[in-house]
Amino acid sequence: MATVTFDRATRIYPGADEPSVKALDLDIADGEFLVLVGPSGSGKSTALRMLAGLEETNEGRILIGGRDVTALEPRERDIAMVFQNYALYPHMSVRENMGFALKLAGMDKAQMNERVEEAARTLGLTEYLDRKPKALSGGQRQRVAMGRAIVREPQVFLMDEPLSNLDAKLRVQTRTQIASLQRRMGVTTVYVTHDQTEALTMGDRIAVLNFGELQQVGTPRELYDAPANVFVAGFIGSPAMNLATFDVDPASFAAVAGDTRIPLECRVLDAVRPEDQGRITLGFRPEAAELVSAATPDALEVHITFVEELGSDSYLYGTLAGRDEQVVLRAAPHSAVRPGEAVHARITGALHAFSAATGERI
Repeated sequence: MATVTFDRATRIYPGADEPSVKALDLDIADGEFLVLVGPSGSGKSTALRMLAGLEETNEGRILIGGRDVTALEPRERDIAMVFQNYALYPHMSVRENMGFALKLAGMDKAQMNERVEEAARTLGLTEYLDRKPKALSGGQRQRVAMGRAIVREPQVFLMDEPLSNLDAKLRVQTRTQIASLQRRMGVTTVYVTHDQTEALTMGDRIAVLNFGELQQVGTPRELYDAPANVFVAGFIGSPAMNLATFDVDPASFAAVAGDTRIPLECRVLDAVRPEDQGRITLGFRPEAAELVSAATPDALEVHITFVEELGSDSYLYGTLAGRDEQVVLRAAPHSAVRPGEAVHARITGALHAFSAATGERI
């Protein structure tokens, strides 16, 4: 086990104008499960491959266990990587696949079998050890790939979207197994995904990347409750946070849009800067608003375009009256609201404020 440090690590691909990963500063604790998350092209997989030694680090350093590994080959870094396509040898049995790296390292056969069988028991693969990969389901193949990493007893596990090839039900089941296994083993793990639900449910901490830059790092609760900027607010959470820009009326301590006036705290008003040009971006989660029966000055009018029934909840999708901003509201199941109707919603939960100019949290 070991700590991992990105010290202003930068990757610029030949011919590119901008870095794919830009001066990444990130410290990962010994035994921590850290999730790198972001949209396609955010640099998360590149950062993982830099840590693995599969991509060059053009500037800055990468350290594992306090040792500078920036210039070392992948085999010298004491890491094990799990890919999304499993990368199993089709002609080998599960036992042979899991023990292949140990065989190459010249490990004694008895010791190798002991490690393989121990990992197989941990992953529920004992009865499949003599089967070939083609005889396994997608989830079982992914567990074999995990087992191959586990038997090596590396300092760091690296996982690059390992669940993306699984169906929805199996993804939920397997992500629970991976998170539970990591906590039992206590091995430092860096996990890449574009799925923020995976990030929220699996990671001790989450690092959010966008266009190669670190936007925020923190616990799932910290990112959900206090996003650092508009990007994180709109990316973390399912459905995402509702965001809209309003005019600021200092005289009435409110954000104004048409007939709607949303009260603002003094500290928020004081944080509005000249570059915001008298405007502010406000955000609230779908569960932070409640439907009201009549229009009131502090209620938003939402024109419903789609209703999503999930059994335990309903999600109402629509737009703010007279505006283009999309809004999602959570309501009780079978709320009787129909597309084409207008509803009124009052924000009763947390209200998040961001600079209209920079998008940074106020």
